[in-house]
Amino acid sequence: MSNITLQRRRNALSLFQTYAETSLASGAAPKGLEQAFASQLEISPSMWSQIKSSRPIGDKLARQIEQHCSKPAGWLDEEREAAGLSPAEQQFLSLALKAWRSTTSDGRKALRTQLKQIAGDWLRE
Repeated sequence: MSNITLQRRRNALSLFQTYAETSLASGAAPKGLEQAFASQLEISPSMWSQIKSSRPIGDKLARQIEQHCSKPAGWLDEEREAAGLSPAEQQFLSLALKAWRSTTSDGRKALRTQLKQIAGDWLRE
């Protein structure tokens, strides 16, 4: 997989994360955020799902995504420094760590199983 393919996917996922955090902060329900983002980009939810996992973002689609997210042409192609954790991510990790440390090995196994299930459900949306 070429570097541009990875850059575009990382940056598109970053755009979605920003979109989701902004939407959630303004009171939107978590369910349906993927579909709403795809609609904003004027692509199908199926195409967004493919982009997240493996579909390369061509030049035309890259420019379309940039335009609909108010980014300059070429923005998706640029390498960016990894952003630090958002406050919501820090809060989640703190809670997860607290739960992990306060339970037994059976509890840790159950936590791991639940997180894998939730992540699997999210990836199938």
